[in-house]
Amino acid sequence: MRPRAGRLVTIESLTELERRLAAGARRLTGWRLVGLDLRRHSDRLAECDTTRTTFAGCTFAPGDERMHAARGALILPSVAAAPVDPHRDSLYTADELYDSPDYAASLDGRAYAWAQQLEKQQAQSAAPGRLRAAGAPSERDVAGGRLGLALHDDGIDFALAEWIRGRRLVGVMGGHQMKRGDTDYAGAARMGRLLASGAAGEGLTVATGGGPGAMEAANLGARLAAGDAAALDAALETLAAAPSYHPSVDAWIAAARAVLADTAGIRPTETLGVPTWHYGHEPPNLFATAIAKYFRNALREAILLQVCGSGIVFLPGAGGTVQEIFQDACENYYATEDAIAPMVLVDRRHWTETLPAWPLLRALAKGRPMEAHIHLVDTVDEAAAIIVGGRA
Repeated sequence: MRPRAGRLVTIESLTELERRLAAGARRLTGWRLVGLDLRRHSDRLAECDTTRTTFAGCTFAPGDERMHAARGALILPSVAAAPVDPHRDSLYTADELYDSPDYAASLDGRAYAWAQQLEKQQAQSAAPGRLRAAGAPSERDVAGGRLGLALHDDGIDFALAEWIRGRRLVGVMGGHQMKRGDTDYAGAARMGRLLASGAAGEGLTVATGGGPGAMEAANLGARLAAGDAAALDAALETLAAAPSYHPSVDAWIAAARAVLADTAGIRPTETLGVPTWHYGHEPPNLFATAIAKYFRNALREAILLQVCGSGIVFLPGAGGTVQEIFQDACENYYATEDAIAPMVLVDRRHWTETLPAWPLLRALAKGRPMEAHIHLVDTVDEAAAIIVGGRA
């Protein structure tokens, strides 16, 4: 998690601004004024020090924008078009993201469509020195959209930092194409349950990439850790009726909602999902009790690996999982021994033949402090024993 430096004052209402000015505030360095009509406050703000003040989406009296910019203020465009709250300060729940039975109309679907449209608008914007095409958005409009993405992800970042405080997180990574009803899916769910079960160990919190496939299975198993094995088996049977989010996301969601209704009597064990709208065609699963959803995938990947201080289990996967293995390996390669997070790769054949990541990982770790903390196993039970038993 990135540290928050200094004290940030965010003002989102004229009432709050007037209260602070009336109390004698004159030095606004470090303040962030968001979405305010400041035309009637021109004279009062002219008397203030607005060096390094941020004005985001504010309306100014003629000449004021230039004046504050000359003093060293940062003037940012409006982000009002964003379907998500750019100033969000809490993690999502599945009910918030799926606020409509029609996925396309849900907050998650609208946010993905908006992010896609923003990418198109950025491509349409005129490059420096070229004429802008008729009907293309202005550079200022595009900048406002990009600002919305950045502000949103910054808020999620700090909300996640608060959420993980006092928790010991273990990551479960794996392929999004793993289907409900498959043996591997059931194994990933059992892995989540073993790691999160109070009977198995030390109160670990399972974190995943928050998407479908292995990620959904691990979040499901962790969520139902307080129930018995029969409850998980019944849930797996219900989900098998809709194996994938293809061809129908709505049917995939409906099966998950049926499981949530059937297991309402089981106290949910906390489990984290960290998905991204960069892969918006992969909907977030409904079984994570807290969802830190980012627009910027690079930020999301780095933070997901960083917060899993109790280790990461890598189930069979493809490009994304391989990337996560070596991104995590790079962190461990340069870490001091007391900061190394265990890495457990599951399925020898997959990681030595299908996608031979293990030989390279082992060669990379040879002679380094991380060498004792990398493992290759055949089953999820072995992997859970390593993490929970503290042998990693």
